[in-house]
Amino acid sequence: MTAARVAATPTSSPPRTLLRQLLRDVGYVLSGLPLALVGIVLATTGISLSLGLLVTTLGLPILTGTLYAVRVLADLERLWLPSVLRMPRIRPVYRSPDPNAGFWGRALAPVRDPQSWLDLLHAFTKLLVAAPAFVILVTWWALALAGVSYAVYDRYLPHGPDSMALSELLGMGDGTGARILLNTAIGLFALLTLPLVARACAQTEGGLARALLTGVAELRNRITTLEEQKRAFASAEATALRKLERDIHDGPQQRLVRLAMDLSRAREQLTSNPVAAGHTLDEAVGQTRETLTELRALSRGIAPPILVDRGLPSALAALAGRGLIPIELQVDAGLGEPGGRLDPAVESTAYFVIAEALTNVAKHSRATECRVFVERAGRRLRVGIDDDGQGGAHLAKGHGLVGIADRVRAAGGQLHVTSPGGGPTEIRAELPATTRKW
Repeated sequence: MTAARVAATPTSSPPRTLLRQLLRDVGYVLSGLPLALVGIVLATTGISLSLGLLVTTLGLPILTGTLYAVRVLADLERLWLPSVLRMPRIRPVYRSPDPNAGFWGRALAPVRDPQSWLDLLHAFTKLLVAAPAFVILVTWWALALAGVSYAVYDRYLPHGPDSMALSELLGMGDGTGARILLNTAIGLFALLTLPLVARACAQTEGGLARALLTGVAELRNRITTLEEQKRAFASAEATALRKLERDIHDGPQQRLVRLAMDLSRAREQLTSNPVAAGHTLDEAVGQTRETLTELRALSRGIAPPILVDRGLPSALAALAGRGLIPIELQVDAGLGEPGGRLDPAVESTAYFVIAEALTNVAKHSRATECRVFVERAGRRLRVGIDDDGQGGAHLAKGHGLVGIADRVRAAGGQLHVTSPGGGPTEIRAELPATTRKW
């Protein structure tokens, strides 16, 4: 049983999202100046004291305390960055002292950590960006609030004969209407552009923080992720090659050996017993057909032609149609359209996950029904396989799901398995929804 559905992701209304982001940016910029002042005072005082007392035994402990103090400020800064720069929360892994280290070993641990010095540099430089951003944002808020409400308090302002309003300087006249019109227009302009100004100030200040406080950690995390993906890819390919070799050895290779023996026997029987030779040739033809069937099945497990030609929904529909138990299939219909098809590597990985999971369901789960869904959620592709079997599946080494986990990790995704004893089993895979480049 198959069905298709288009996945929809609920989104917030644009005005509400804009207001929420404005409040975050304003809060970040306004809190940035006090934190910058605290940071530069701590950094300057700590470095001055440590340098002055470096000839004594107090210099290094004071330096260590200073580095720990600016680390706290850096962590506060990192709490803001995900909401301001729309990035995942990242905290560097600081060098920790050896458990058996003495006093000086513990005191020198942050001194030997490059990230501690980057935190200190951020404490010194944040004020250079935070102060102008604070002044610009406060000025823009003042222009917006004072301008849009100018009509309320214009009558209370002194307008003597010697005073000259801005509207008069611009040639708009010196009347009340001209003053209200000009100041209200300035206020509306400042109010409408306030989100852009606040965003620019927050991104400028946050860019400095990201470069110094999380840049090295992001690079390290990226390198670690790429190394893990490389190992997972190599492991997945090795597992797939071993499985293919085993399947070929146990199936087509054995049939081809028997086919060769049958043909040799038929050649010997041609002169002495033609009837028996005919029966032997009929068996050889049957063996040939069965071998071709097995080879087609193996090729479908590697890269079925329907996946390449018609996309993931059609390939999964064909896969579900060959299932030994009823399979409910729910696939995002847009994944099969030319403009919505995924990158071939992602399509192949998703197909491999579902095909291997369904094979495990048929062999080991004793399930009576199964549900498969594939949906796009933003930049991620969600794949799920549920069955009502006996459970007990896990990602331990030596089990069939290890190859699936390696393939998913190699593609930059994650695999989660929930399978308590007695069932049911839920397999969830998240892959990057990279669109195919035509």
